[in-house]
Amino acid sequence: MRTALLQSSGRPGSTVENLKVLDEAAGRAAAAGAALLVAPEMFLTGYAIGDDIARLAEPADGDSADAIAELAHRHGLAIVYGYPERDGDAVHNSAQLISADGTRLANYRKSHLFGGFEADHFTAGDQPVVQAELGGLTVGIMICYDVEFPELVRAHALAGTDLLLVPTANMHPFQLVAESLVPVRAWENQMYVAYANRVGHEGEFEFFGLSTLAGPDGVARTRAGRDEELVLADVDPAFLAASREANPYLKDRRPGLYGSLA
Repeated sequence: MRTALLQSSGRPGSTVENLKVLDEAAGRAAAAGAALLVAPEMFLTGYAIGDDIARLAEPADGDSADAIAELAHRHGLAIVYGYPERDGDAVHNSAQLISADGTRLANYRKSHLFGGFEADHFTAGDQPVVQAELGGLTVGIMICYDVEFPELVRAHALAGTDLLLVPTANMHPFQLVAESLVPVRAWENQMYVAYANRVGHEGEFEFFGLSTLAGPDGVARTRAGRDEELVLADVDPAFLAASREANPYLKDRRPGLYGSLA
């Protein structure tokens, strides 16, 4: 399944403009043969927008979800995007997956909030593994900081996730995550990991880009630079199956020894 990663911060503070950016990127991705487009964390509204996060937050089935469903159907590819989700008085840092026919397949709420900014603006989610079936693959979703917790990624591996989608807003000086940790997560859990980052300055943050799609052999299939970019790579189920057969990590686990981890 050809997968496109949109590395962009869009137009912070403008849902309308970000929908236009997403529409244009979806057109380019579809023209390149992609079946899936991964947009960054909080792409719908912008990340470092302060109190506008609460003002612009929408329910999972809100107007913007309808707009993205329409453009996904029009371009014929699935889309996962980050957004602030309104649920009553709570606002979650969420990511939603919409299929190529416009169906809402999965919605994930970030479970590990990073730093005081996120703690001040979001309520953490409490569902660790959210999955959907897409193109014959079991696709899982988490957001940015979540992937830095090995327990959470391993939970996805044990639940059968083939492709882990990670909308991201990672900033300087944590480039190590994109360069080293993401490929290692893919290797030790025998899955593909698609990590789509924001880029450029936004408020107090400098997002470094380096979006990547890593395979179960720990090798990056594509890696963006530090500017706005759309990069593509293929997720190969046959290669994944062969890699899992050759790599014994999951089979050689001894869960009885790991009780202290919890």
